[in-house]
Amino acid sequence: MTTFNDTLLRAARGEKIDHTPVWYMRQAGRSQPEYRKIKEKYSLEEITHQPELCAYVTKLPVDQYNVDAAILYKDIVTPLPGIGVDVKIKAGVGPVISNPIRTVQDVHNLGDFSPEDHIPFVTDTIKLLTEEQLNVPLIGFAGAPFTLASYMIEGGPSRSYNLTKSFMVSEPETWFALMDKLAETTITYIEAQVNAGAKAIQIFDSWVGALNVADYRIFIKPVMTRIFSELRKLNVPLITFGVGASHLANEWHDLPVDVVGLDWRLSIKEAGERGLTKPLQGNLDPSLLLADWHIIEERAKEIIEQGVEHGSHIFNLGHGVFPEVQPATLKKLTELIHEYSAQLRK
Repeated sequence: MTTFNDTLLRAARGEKIDHTPVWYMRQAGRSQPEYRKIKEKYSLEEITHQPELCAYVTKLPVDQYNVDAAILYKDIVTPLPGIGVDVKIKAGVGPVISNPIRTVQDVHNLGDFSPEDHIPFVTDTIKLLTEEQLNVPLIGFAGAPFTLASYMIEGGPSRSYNLTKSFMVSEPETWFALMDKLAETTITYIEAQVNAGAKAIQIFDSWVGALNVADYRIFIKPVMTRIFSELRKLNVPLITFGVGASHLANEWHDLPVDVVGLDWRLSIKEAGERGLTKPLQGNLDPSLLLADWHIIEERAKEIIEQGVEHGSHIFNLGHGVFPEVQPATLKKLTELIHEYSAQLRK
């Protein structure tokens, strides 16, 4: 039987490791020819509702790249239909919601989330992967309340989050009611993933970088503290991540999380100088994956060196893999990370 590779879990807990573990956000999906072939026949929703197919897509990058973790293939809005949000994933657009939140009554009208009733396909996929297929940890995930709320208020993706931010400050009663509802949903959703076999959790607050520190402390930090405090009881590593949010890194570090994820705007070294002592995750700019190999190697080595110097580090990109990236590049990068970090950690 293949030995279970728990390097990522040990890194997340700040324990001794022989090499820097690596996984890539969006490692399962658009850049893989096998996935594109599947997408010719099935939509994202159809894939995620078929546990065997979804498990195949989730496991594919582990087999292809030899990464140290799988991340469950699904969309950030997966739990929302269960509470009564009419959401559709539109190709080339993203999640589109036909019943956006406008009043406190809209929030009160949202239902309770039941994993058994609403996402059995997710837990079945996790069980299939963790009980039969993977020799690395499976990372489960959820969207954070601000990011989910931005879709629910804007009605879909936004570049400015003008409606969300104005709603947040103008309608605080409704905002905090929505935060409470999304916190309850997120906690229940993550508990179901861990109970099914997920070994680590990442909460994606993808768009929270749109806020300043003062507003984050008032409108977001309390709900994130509540979520992570509850999830700590599950005894799995907890990772937080957002894009364009370097100014919030110290706020995240204060949360009851194990790992702070960074995008490419804040280096591992700078984060340490700011007082971040917890394990860090990141943070190669994904755009560089289209550059010549010598540039990728140079930049990756710099990140690996800073991570080893920091102490506990999980290598990742500063955001997700995009379609134009060649799978061979990710395979070669993974080999570099493993081999170079092993030399430095001897």
